[in-house]
Parts: sequence; C-alpha cells; structure tokens
Amino acid sequence: MELRTLRYFVAVAEELHFGRAAARLHMSQPPLSRAIKQLEAEVGAPLFVRSPTGVALTPVGTVLLDEARALLDHADRVRVRVGATAGAATITVGILGNGGDPGASRLAAAYRRDHPGIDIRIRDTDLTDPTCGLRAGLVDVALTRAPFDETGLTVCALRTDPVGVVLRADDPLARRDRLWLAELGDRRWFQFPQGTDPVWQSYWNGGRPREGPVVRAVQECLQAVLWNGTVGLAPLGDDLPAELVVVPLVDMAPSRVVAVWNEGDTNPLIRSFVQIATAAYRH
Repeated sequence: MELRTLRYFVAVAEELHFGRAAARLHMSQPPLSRAIKQLEAEVGAPLFVRSPTGVALTPVGTVLLDEARALLDHADRVRVRVGATAGAATITVGILGNGGDPGASRLAAAYRRDHPGIDIRIRDTDLTDPTCGLRAGLVDVALTRAPFDETGLTVCALRTDPVGVVLRADDPLARRDRLWLAELGDRRWFQFPQGTDPVWQSYWNGGRPREGPVVRAVQECLQAVLWNGTVGLAPLGDDLPAELVVVPLVDMAPSRVVAVWNEGDTNPLIRSFVQIATAAYRH
C-alpha cells in the first residue's frame, strides 16, 4: 500500500463523501475513486458502503482507518526528523478547522510573500488533537482553536468567534434566534475518542459530561447531527449544508483562534509566522 493511497483513503473515510474528499485533496473525483477501488482490490474486501448521498465505512474499512492514521503519523515523524537533521529551511504548520477561513488565506499569502525561499509544509488534522501534532513533534507551529491543555506550550490569540449549536433544520429548536446550554441538557452530544484532551472535550460539550456518538472529524460531527439529531457546536459563520442551521448560544464562551508552538522554541520561522498571523487576523 502506498502512503499516497492511504492518504486518499483517510480523506474519504473522514469526509464520508468522495466529492468532498476530492476537493480536500485538490484533485478530481475519478482518479480518487479509482485509487480507492485499487486499494479495495489489494485489501481483498470492500472498505466503503456506497450510496447516492455518500459512503459509510465497512468493518474492514474501520480497522484500516485506525492503522492508516498510525502509519501516516509515523511517516510524518520520519520526514520531520530527517528534515531537521538535514538542516533544510522548512516550517511545518498544523491546521485544524475551517481551511476556508479568510484569516488563514491572508496568512498563507503574506507568509509566502515574505518567505519565498521557505518550504512550507501543511499538516491537516482532525478534531482529536487540538495541537495538530505539536506535542508529538510533527509540526513546528499550529493554527488551531482553544481551549486545550496549554502545559509546555506558548499560545497567541488571533481572533475570537461566537459559538452556536448545530441542529437539523427540522428541529423545533432550529427556529429560535438564540438558545441557552440548559435547553440542550437532555440531548445527545458528540464525543471525541478516549484520551482526547479533556479541556478540549469539556469545551465542546458545554462544560459538563455528555453522552453521544464518537467523532473524529468535522464532517463526522455534521453527519451525526443529520442522521441522529446529535447536538453539535460550531463557530458562527462556518459554512454548513442546507439541511443544518446554527443557533447562537447565549452562555457559551467564544472559541479562540490561536497560533501555538512549543514553549522555548526559538525557531525564527515560528516567530515570523506568529507575527504575520497576528497581522493577517486583524483585518
């Protein structure tokens, strides 16, 4: 199995849709579909159950997803260590959340303009690690959302976004112009896998223990709302499918967009990244 094919598989597994996965991978859908069919032939079993509205993982696909993520994480660590030894002029940026954020787009353009000779590597991560692999040494700096355990990290706030509850459009509460957390107390909320940062989990559960399906990616969270009526949370202004709405939460603390790096890391590329990010998110 090639690493590239495994990355394709993980994208489809997290998006649960070939079209969205192709857009995420910046490729067309036909070669992505062919690569997945070839992978299924190599495995000797279907990895997805296909339907007109998307796909779902088979039991074999679920097992491969865990193994593929572990293998790709290891490959990323190898590249980071080799690059560090070679002394290459690179910076690896971890990104969590909305890749279409205008602030992130301005930051990318400004950093490329100011550092044309730097090899900028991007590591897109799911919701299970708000530091985007920073603690594991997979990235130099992360562009993510707080709160999370900040032990051993330096955090620079870039912007704050109000948060709302994601509901199906046919939910009775979807017609409200605002809600309070107490009104959602009897609902099921999405959960992150065991071992996820407890500060991060608590925030996205409105500050108290909840029960509900386990998700890893934004699309899995949205699908849980669509299929099960699960409560999800999202910053106001995020693009959502037409079947979903976001109702502002009056008593939910805003979500902070932050740049974060390991405490004591004096890499000048990180310092310039944070300076440019601060300016990009002010506009």
